[in-house]
Amino acid sequence: MCGITGWVSFDRDLRAETATLQAMTETMACRGPDDRGTWAEGPAALGHRRLAIIDLPGGRQPMTADTPDGTVAMVYSGEAYNFTELRGDLAARGHRFLTDSDTEVVLRGYLEWGDAVAERLNGMYAFAVWDGRHDKLVMIRDRMGIKPFYYHPTPDGVLFGSEPKAILANPLVHRRVTLDGLRELFTFVKTPGHAVWDGMREVEPGTVVTVDRDGARTRVYWQLETRPHPDDRDTTIATVRGLLDDIVRRQLVADVPRCTLLSGGLDSSAMTALAARQLAEHGEKVRSFAVDFVGQTDRFVADDLRATPDTPFVHDVARASDTEHQDIVLDAQTLADPEIRARVLRARDLPMGFGDMDASLYLLFRSIRDHSTVALSGESADEVFGGYLQFFDEEARRADTFPWLVRFGRDFGEDGDILRPDFTRALDLPSYVAESYRTAVCGIRRLEGESDFEYRMRRICYLHLTRFVRVLLDRKDRMSMAVGLEVRVPFCDHRLVEYVYNTPWSLKSFDGREKSLLREATADLLPQSVYDRVKSPYPSTQDPKYALALQEHAKDLLARPDHPVFQLVDRERLRQAAHRDTPVIAQAARRGLEKSLDLAVWMDLYQPEIVIG
Repeated sequence: MCGITGWVSFDRDLRAETATLQAMTETMACRGPDDRGTWAEGPAALGHRRLAIIDLPGGRQPMTADTPDGTVAMVYSGEAYNFTELRGDLAARGHRFLTDSDTEVVLRGYLEWGDAVAERLNGMYAFAVWDGRHDKLVMIRDRMGIKPFYYHPTPDGVLFGSEPKAILANPLVHRRVTLDGLRELFTFVKTPGHAVWDGMREVEPGTVVTVDRDGARTRVYWQLETRPHPDDRDTTIATVRGLLDDIVRRQLVADVPRCTLLSGGLDSSAMTALAARQLAEHGEKVRSFAVDFVGQTDRFVADDLRATPDTPFVHDVARASDTEHQDIVLDAQTLADPEIRARVLRARDLPMGFGDMDASLYLLFRSIRDHSTVALSGESADEVFGGYLQFFDEEARRADTFPWLVRFGRDFGEDGDILRPDFTRALDLPSYVAESYRTAVCGIRRLEGESDFEYRMRRICYLHLTRFVRVLLDRKDRMSMAVGLEVRVPFCDHRLVEYVYNTPWSLKSFDGREKSLLREATADLLPQSVYDRVKSPYPSTQDPKYALALQEHAKDLLARPDHPVFQLVDRERLRQAAHRDTPVIAQAARRGLEKSLDLAVWMDLYQPEIVIG
């Protein structure tokens, strides 16, 4: 796991731009605390920061291969979980390896198959290859978008990086956000390819982007496709279990300490139990970690989102799977600490408004990094197996919009409540969301004979797997890599995603509950309490001291009337939220405070040019 960056300029020799390349590379020091490297030759320059996971001494980058027709150089971020098999295939074809790293396998795979190497990879990855034989840059991203990858065309080439901050470090780029970027920022629709920053793009998941002197070309090598599902219930459950066993076994491979993220929900509990059983075969124990808040379990108050606290279920799993478990317990003052908010925003490059859920994830990962370098997560099982409340909400099912927005509007209120009315009118978010939804669903193929209800549920599953999950995967990557922790997501293996996506909803929920297939596929591993537990989202603190701290920070912001955040935020609405009765402050008001503070800190850190007209 690493941070990559680079610059291609067909009109100059980039060996003269060492200082700029190093500045771009160093923005991602947190993604790769173990090593750094740069390479430049003619029109191409590559930078790399390394978090060493496999072949600690041998996987240095940028990695190059000399050929009779020119040098091929690569920077790579991620893991190829099938690198051992690929290495064997390549060796049989005559390739000789100098290291034991998966990076060299991917480079040799490119030399053998070109950009078609992407179709052969199983894993999470974002990598760029400068092919000096043809003077072209090839950028490839994994199928689900687990690893981030951004690029910015220039008049004579392109800039790229794992994160926007690497690109923004180049003086060719203006830190500008237009109205279109702000619309993307203030919605939860995750338009494919959109990067918010003006002129910047994402390499879309499952895509190859090639840049040469003639410009940029895009090739999609993977996307969700509709196929018939011939298997019955028992076969489907057995297939899911077989896939999970193989996936977890592959993702436990590392030359550094590993652990699991355990929330006490079905997803993380199943994954932890699978890992514990497999490691026990080798006489090892799983280390597991969970996040909690001071006093939360004892003073927990059930609401429409969370019926139970996590900790009792976490401990049931830890006992049943015999893990070496540790709770990371956070207090309200730390969650609201302005310095933690600033670190989160530096990691994300944008004010995404997840508030204490971002801060707690960052703090959890920071604590875990003292013990482990790799963590397995239950992220994405809800999208794959159908676990969210909106999958079972009739209003959300029938709405001609993104189903999660129906739930968000009901549960949290509108983020826009804190914004200036004139700015809200200029954004016209309802029109933006409506157009985004039409675009998102237009390519979903319906099976012959598929009922209206099954097709509706297929659409909902598709939207979660191509839009919603990418927001959460990006959050997970940014918060973990900000502290040099690699988080792996077994439920994003494309084989599992393809298989379960094409399973009819009647099978996904055969017992009338969420994630029926996952529950039954791992029933033999789960404590009864977890088997019976209803879905509970990622935890959020209920401590009123947190809201009080937010209000005090908002009052400090209000004391700076010339702050540029007031181009967007309504000062009077913020004042009302800052003086509301704290113990009963509503979720919507709290989110408004968090969003306003995030925007202000982001503006202080990045000093973006905001273009509303």
